[in-house]
Amino acid sequence: MRLYLTLVVALCKVVVGHAGPDHGEGKELPLHEREFVQDSAEELQRKWSFEWGFSGVSTFAHLPHTKCLVSTETLFDIGILGVPFDTAVSYRPGARFGPRAIRAASARQTSFRGFNPRAGINPYTSWAKVLDCGDIPVTPMDNAVALTQMTSAYLELAHRKPLSSSVRYPKIISLGGDHSLALAALRGLNKIYGPIAVLHFDAHLDTWHPAKYPSPWPSSQAHFNHGSMFWIASNEGLILNGSSVHAGLRTRLSGDDWDDFADDERQGFLRISADDIDDVGGPAGVVKLIMNRIGTETPVYLSVDIDVLDPGLAPGTGTPEAGGWTSRELIRILRGIEGLNVVGADVVEVAPAYDGVGEQTALAGAQVVYEILTGIVKRGLVDMGRVAEVPGRDGKPVSGKKEGKDEL
Repeated sequence: MRLYLTLVVALCKVVVGHAGPDHGEGKELPLHEREFVQDSAEELQRKWSFEWGFSGVSTFAHLPHTKCLVSTETLFDIGILGVPFDTAVSYRPGARFGPRAIRAASARQTSFRGFNPRAGINPYTSWAKVLDCGDIPVTPMDNAVALTQMTSAYLELAHRKPLSSSVRYPKIISLGGDHSLALAALRGLNKIYGPIAVLHFDAHLDTWHPAKYPSPWPSSQAHFNHGSMFWIASNEGLILNGSSVHAGLRTRLSGDDWDDFADDERQGFLRISADDIDDVGGPAGVVKLIMNRIGTETPVYLSVDIDVLDPGLAPGTGTPEAGGWTSRELIRILRGIEGLNVVGADVVEVAPAYDGVGEQTALAGAQVVYEILTGIVKRGLVDMGRVAEVPGRDGKPVSGKKEGKDEL
């Protein structure tokens, strides 16, 4: 009888032990019934630092946000800087909201899904410390003051110490804003690099003599606008004459002759029209022209006006021109020029008020920033003598090259 009772008790324990959802792990109080214990800083970071594409405060690609202009102790290698300025435009305003739109459109870019298969690296997890540096608080009331503000900001950030000991100065990728911000950026870079080349993707020349904007009310301040900033920069000696390139041109010219082109040639730009892509062998031909002109050692300011794209694909801009390139063509060209020595860059003229409901212009702008960032990071790996791509499908690492790719 005693043996029987012992067996019954043991069997009950086995049944109870395997009953319910615990599956033998023991009952555990629900979280809300337990005594609260403060998590460590490491555990809080593990639990709550993650963000989905649709969550979190809107920074570019969910990068850490720091007001770099006032945070001298925060070191970085590449800064994403908003420049919400648009009062130097000649047609539709609205690009002051471009930085906000591009940041929002970058929401699906994250460090955990940031690997760029076109380049073979993840720019967010490589050697460079990348920050969203916030915006320059540019005044919309006075263009002279605005230019001074922007120039001061670029001078300040260009002279900061980078985090990586492998680079001398941090690099800034600007989110415009109208294209006139490039003058301030070039003034800042000139103090470090001297005259530099400009690679300018745009439907328009932007080397126009200020007099080509006629007015019965002449104003020297009106010389500073989004179509004459490269003319001013050239005359100030900021642009290396004979090493710069326009790409994607399809603009109308002033007057009744070729005088605009003559002005442009005096400033030393090579012109690649939007139509040329069909005549030189596609994006690879454009890449070859750019690389042959600029080379791999000359410091370059890379400036992308989003109106280089066809307005059917990127309508959200101030001066749209029909007949532009596709976003795929532009991206392929950007991937092909990753050997350039880019020391600063911008993506400008995104004006979300004219964009479609799918935010296609802002999406294109965010992707262009990602491609530029990838190229800068990859070139940095090459300069460090490191392998610039992870092993490909064949299992072999591909070393970075300081020239345009033959196949895109």
